Formats: sequence, C-alpha cells, structure tokens
Amino acid sequence: MTKGRLEAFSDGVLAIIITIMVLELKVPEGSSWASLQPILPRFLAYIFSFIYVGIYWNNHHHLFQAVKKVNGSILWANLHLLFWLSLMPIATEWIGTSHFAQNPVATYGIGLIMSAIAYTILENVIIRCEGENSKLKEAIHSKFKEYISIIFYVLGIATSFFYPYIAIGFYYLVALIWLIPDKRIEKSLKEN
Repeated sequence: MTKGRLEAFSDGVLAIIITIMVLELKVPEGSSWASLQPILPRFLAYIFSFIYVGIYWNNHHHLFQAVKKVNGSILWANLHLLFWLSLMPIATEWIGTSHFAQNPVATYGIGLIMSAIAYTILENVIIRCEGENSKLKEAIHSKFKEYISIIFYVLGIATSFFYPYIAIGFYYLVALIWLIPDKRIEKSLKEN
C-alpha cells in the first residue's frame, strides 16, 4: 500500500485542526487597541497550539519521507496520533478562556504528552513494518529529543497544579526542541 493517501488524510486532518482553532477566536468588541486585551489569552493559546500543530505536521512530513510503504498497523498508529492532535482545539480553547488556569494547563500537557507518545508509537510501528533495513531506524537511533521531551512534559504537568505559567514554559521548551524539523531523517536520506 502506498503512503500517499495516509499523508493526504493526515494533512487534511491537521488543516482542519488549525481551522477549528482559529474559528474559536472571536472578533474584539470595539475598535481600540484596548479592546484586544480580553482576547489576548485566547490568542496566545492559539499561537502556541498553532506552533505545536505545525511542528507535528512538519515532522510527520519528514517522517514519511523515510517510509516506503504502509500497512494497516501504520494506518492505525497514524490515526492514534491524529486522535490526540484532534483534541488540541478543545485544550487550546480551555487554556485560553481560563487564562492559563491550573487544570486546563495540566490537561493541555496531558494532550501534548499523549501526542508525543502516539508519535513515538507511530515511529516504532513503521520501523517494525520496514524491518532491520529501515531508513527510519537508521535515522533515529538516538532518542534523546524524545526522552527529554517526555521529561519536560511530565515536569510541566506536575508543575501546572502549582505554577501554571512555569508549566507552559516547560511545554514551550519542548516546542523549541522540535521547532526545527528532525535533521536525523534528512541526514539519513541524503546519505542513501
């Protein structure tokens, strides 16, 4: 089975996620700069989530550059990832409307960590499908970025109950780690 339909479906779902998030932003009441202040938390939450969805889209694209074929297991692992990402608009709206309160920030972090776990599962399923000669296996032999991300997510979730803005800082650090697409895959593809 070719990977084209999986990539097209994933691109469509991610585009819909972004569309839903932006549609949740409401036009300010008034025409002064001060009228923007009430929507600022929601706008900041949108920017943060847009960056995260963009990171997943970009890395998903790079991931599938190393994939030759897909099977049912890969399709289900990909759907698992898309499921967690599809909850991003709800979590985004909640942290924005609550002005980054404790429980919404913790819930946002849970969504982020579950998305990261789902992405890792997808990588592992692809490697299992392609076997020992997998370009992806060769490319991601080091899992440092994945492990440090999980640690920061756990720290963020734990911190969110006491200091939600520090928790957002942990989530932001993970975004910075992944902002540049995974060079391990690009490097592996150039070598072959």
